[in-house]
Amino acid sequence: MLKRTIVFSNPCSLSLKDEQLVARYKDLPDETRTVPIEDLGLVMIENQIVTITAPLLAKLAEYNVGTIFCNAKGLPCSMLFNIDSNNTQGETLRNQLAASEPLKKQLWKQIVEAKIKNQSCLLDKLGRDGAMLKPFYANVKSGDSDNREGIAARMYWSELFGKDFVRDRDQEGINSLLNYGYTILRAAVARALMSSGLFPMLGIFHHNRSNAFPLADDMMEPYRPYVDELVYALWQKGKAALDKEAKTALIKILYCDTCFPKVTRPLSIGLTLSMASLAKCYAKDATKLSFPILK
Repeated sequence: MLKRTIVFSNPCSLSLKDEQLVARYKDLPDETRTVPIEDLGLVMIENQIVTITAPLLAKLAEYNVGTIFCNAKGLPCSMLFNIDSNNTQGETLRNQLAASEPLKKQLWKQIVEAKIKNQSCLLDKLGRDGAMLKPFYANVKSGDSDNREGIAARMYWSELFGKDFVRDRDQEGINSLLNYGYTILRAAVARALMSSGLFPMLGIFHHNRSNAFPLADDMMEPYRPYVDELVYALWQKGKAALDKEAKTALIKILYCDTCFPKVTRPLSIGLTLSMASLAKCYAKDATKLSFPILK
């Protein structure tokens, strides 16, 4: 079932009643809106004048709804997740903890291959030179020991947005759009990981001690080009400011089509296929991760 994404950008109070999220807006005192919790996949609290009750937070977590809170600038800064979202979570965690370094290196190799391949596909789709990245995704070593991901990234950004573009998280314009889109994607990946019984805190490649979700950062890599495509479309329209229109467009990342070998699914559902494949690899029931090819 495709879950809904709701963003609260205006002052309101949120509460729980009969398994439903109840929204009462301050500028519409006579109007109440309700949404069944089971229909929700992601909730974003963007406005600073939003109140939310503890029972609603608990119910959102119980249903594994990814809940994102934004800071005063309207940028995502924290997330709420269920700590018991899968009935095989204990077994999956033990498998995750027991993963050997050779297995992790092989998994990271597959992630890098899938990411660069999707970057190449996006360039081809946009009429750019995607073939220049083929030597990089075709020759990734275990653990990406020679950093083909980093080399390919520099070529990719230059080809996508021009030679003057530099990917810098602290810069405005295109970079701010990418940051926002990646944050939405990261939250959705973390939610999918938890649904599969995996702990986002235990990474494959990313290990920064200040990073609470390194596994989400690992597994989102092949999906980044889907965000890049939306940002490119905004850029082509002359939009480089992170305004309400841009945010609305970027949240639609969760509904982009993702094409797997036998099925095409919305990205939010495609993520569950990828995370389930990771759980199988940890359990030694599979050796290959499942990622979509961008078309």
